[in-house]
Amino acid sequence: MSEIVAEILGRIGCITLNRPRALNALTLPMIRDISDALRRWQDDPQVLAVAVRGTGKEGPFGAFCAGGDIRFFHQAAHAGDTALGEFFTQEYALNHLIHTYSKPYIAFMDGIVMGGGMGISQGASVRVVTERTRMAMPETQIGLFPDVGGGYFLSRCPGKLGEYLALTGRVLSGPQAVAARLADIALPSSVLEPIWSRLINSPFENSEAVERWVLAQPGCLAPEKLTPQPQIDTVFGQPTVLDILATLESVSDEWSMHTASALRARSPLMLHVVLEQIRRARSMGLADDLRMERDMVHHCFHLRPVHECETVEGIRALAIDKDHTPRWKPARLQEVQADEVARFFVSPWPSERHPLRHLA
Repeated sequence: MSEIVAEILGRIGCITLNRPRALNALTLPMIRDISDALRRWQDDPQVLAVAVRGTGKEGPFGAFCAGGDIRFFHQAAHAGDTALGEFFTQEYALNHLIHTYSKPYIAFMDGIVMGGGMGISQGASVRVVTERTRMAMPETQIGLFPDVGGGYFLSRCPGKLGEYLALTGRVLSGPQAVAARLADIALPSSVLEPIWSRLINSPFENSEAVERWVLAQPGCLAPEKLTPQPQIDTVFGQPTVLDILATLESVSDEWSMHTASALRARSPLMLHVVLEQIRRARSMGLADDLRMERDMVHHCFHLRPVHECETVEGIRALAIDKDHTPRWKPARLQEVQADEVARFFVSPWPSERHPLRHLA
């Protein structure tokens, strides 16, 4: 069974992620297949727009994409497999292609949308969510950082919401995603099948008409702001992670206690790295952000021996041994050295040999 179904139906290039048992987690062949389809359709006059969806256990929709295949990351890191680096190079190039695509790209983000699923949807010209959407960038839970352009799109959320979402991995509903500017329209999940059917059967005049029609769908769910936004801005506007945690621990309201508890469970090293990432990315263009993230993910797997790697340890605890007790090194925020954080932002390649040097 193909993990990607890419076909032209009517005037629409249709992509269906078809790995439901793994919640459509992306593999390297899936990334290549999506990229190939998009390039084919870029100059095909038959294709007015592209639509992408996931397959759930009961059929189309119900799940979008849970991210990258982290079990593969763990295995490849231990084996020294060069396919690991190729995975991220091709994934980030695909993210850039989607953000800069010349035709409307419509992402139906039903169900779980995390990590790599955000990478293939945040660059969409129309991002559709539902009441079933569960959206997050939870990478600090596995000793990683919000990649796939996460620095770029999270840093452009209102206020300091980007820092909050990146550090905590907070899960958003569909209506909350609209308020956070990570989605454009929230619709009841019950209308997705009819919309998809009409997309592929309607005689649209041009690409712009496709985009306008999707955005004009009736029955939108109202955006739902995260609370408490002023408190989020105050806390996550602090200069360092230590200051953020100290501010949270200085009060005893439920949100502060819950948020502090979440941060204490994350990789201390990667919390420092991620705060720096989001703040650097706020003044970067997409291509430069993706190049920075390619540097960072290389360092995640190569700065330390594999048995001391934060990312490998985080994946082990979550998905391999499933003991949910990662042994972070260092174990406390106060023990993280500034020079180790700084190393994540030094490229291992000269600019003319960077794997993503071709991104404009």
